Amino acid sequence: MKILVLALDLGGTFAFALNGAMTAVRHRLDLFGILVLSLAAATFGGVTRDVMIGAFPPAALSDWRYVAVSLVAGLAIFFFYSAADRVRSAVLILDATGLAFFAVSGALKALAYGLMPFAAIMLGVLTGVGGGVARDVLVAEIPSVLRAELYAVAALAGASVVVIGNILQFPSVAVAVVGGVACFGLRFMAIRHGWHLPRACQTDGRNFDGPSRDKVTDKTTAKRNSLGSNKR
Repeated sequence: MKILVLALDLGGTFAFALNGAMTAVRHRLDLFGILVLSLAAATFGGVTRDVMIGAFPPAALSDWRYVAVSLVAGLAIFFFYSAADRVRSAVLILDATGLAFFAVSGALKALAYGLMPFAAIMLGVLTGVGGGVARDVLVAEIPSVLRAELYAVAALAGASVVVIGNILQFPSVAVAVVGGVACFGLRFMAIRHGWHLPRACQTDGRNFDGPSRDKVTDKTTAKRNSLGSNKR
């Protein structure tokens, strides 16, 4: 179990580090900014998971391989971004890959520390979305988990498969593979077909910041007409 979690963690670290670095380049950050965003995206979810389950010190801070993988990924994007950017969907694919790795590893590690099934699923989701949240906050964007197509739902599906497979005592490797494929497949199909959860409908033109645009336009028009009449 320990080796499996480590392999999944490092795979997710690499995928999210590449994703974070590509996001940093798109926002025109310098080399230091690229490495910071790469490291934050790659390790934030895992560190949060380890803190919540009492795994001290967190693996990403005590094992040099996590930092090394993140920095290598960041440097690779810094030097070869022009080649990577030719594939426009690369960022989304890397994000989906990292999400799958971390959702599965988060759930497995939570189970290894004796957490209840529901808590293990939630830790899997948190591990999966944490890196993306840190990445988006650092570049002043709305986190993908709040707006992207079935982001947290995909992590929830992958973590649930892992926990259910563990309850049924299926082999850990097989469960991890199926859970990862379920998470990645659902996220990929959501991106491809635009699937998302229902959003609030605003058919009457209202918003939550003030009067509707139509009402403001009507008041402005009426004021102009009134001024025109007074001049005459």
